[in-house]
Amino acid sequence: METVYAATLYAIGIMLGMAFLGLGIGIGIMASRVAEAVGRNPETKGVVVNSVMTILISTSIFLLFLFLFVFFLLFFNPLIP
Repeated sequence: METVYAATLYAIGIMLGMAFLGLGIGIGIMASRVAEAVGRNPETKGVVVNSVMTILISTSIFLLFLFLFVFFLLFFNPLIP
């Protein structure tokens, strides 16, 4: 039973680490592209920022779903009797 619990915690750590790594890299690349787009064409700042905020909000909603999944794995794990 301890090995299953340890493997679950290991998998949770890997999932959260990869999610935050991917999120950080993606947000960094997106922010650089937004700065480049606004620098080239300052009149479109409002449109670009609104679209980026929509993407960031949907990404954070997916991250909250990941946390929900992690808590289900921690407290309602079907592999532990």
